[in-house]
Amino acid sequence: MTKVRRVERVIALSKMLMDMPGYLFSLGHFSSLFGAAKSTLSEDMVTIKQSMQEFGLGTVETVSGASGGVRYVPCPSEERMNTMLTQLAKQLSDPERIIPGGFLYMSDILFMPDLMMQAGEIFRARFSHLTPDFIMTVETKGIPLAFATARAFGLPLVIVRQGSKVTEGPSVSINYVTGSTKRIQTMSLPRRALAAGSKVLVIDDFMKAGGTALGMIDLANEVGAQVVGTGVLIATNEPEKKLVEDYLALLMLHDVGQHTKTIDIRPVL
Repeated sequence: MTKVRRVERVIALSKMLMDMPGYLFSLGHFSSLFGAAKSTLSEDMVTIKQSMQEFGLGTVETVSGASGGVRYVPCPSEERMNTMLTQLAKQLSDPERIIPGGFLYMSDILFMPDLMMQAGEIFRARFSHLTPDFIMTVETKGIPLAFATARAFGLPLVIVRQGSKVTEGPSVSINYVTGSTKRIQTMSLPRRALAAGSKVLVIDDFMKAGGTALGMIDLANEVGAQVVGTGVLIATNEPEKKLVEDYLALLMLHDVGQHTKTIDIRPVL
């Protein structure tokens, strides 16, 4: 094996760790890959950890023991999170986003990978203490955000369907009332998607009254799982009392002035 210079090894290690957040790599794996002693690799990890923390990019955790190793944990600094959310609020404040009926166009934002990856890392930082086993969302527009959050945690993503799919086998279905339109709708979840006793973090793109989020919570309870937290990219200021009492919004939409062509949306810092 050609001898790998330290700078090359550190760059490669950083890339591999950041490509798989939450995945526990053994030092033995890296030792075989780079032909370097574990003590040398431990020094590399200290350098990587210090650099990441200095620039607010996350950290590297070391897990001791026979089955231990190292893993990358996305935890952007408060400054980076505040800057990202402020810029996102500015993008969404463009009057051209106002849709007849007083709605806000945001589909382009939801399908921008770089923005959703950053939002997912913010949810990772804010919800890390809950130690969920799964990330859950409902189809369809919330999927990119939930996927990015699942990646940041290094966890599986579970998608609740509007109606059942025969290709997913036996499912549990519930009827729920949407909080905004008061319409009765159905959502379903394959029985094998969640094991009883699993801890679930619900992630969605938008919350007005909270009916959809409450439906997902009820559905998780039906299969014996426990929802430990709920996060949304944007929540409306009204109604102030949601059907879900405990939730975290990254942005708060205070008003969409269809006639004045103004949008009041602010980061929740």
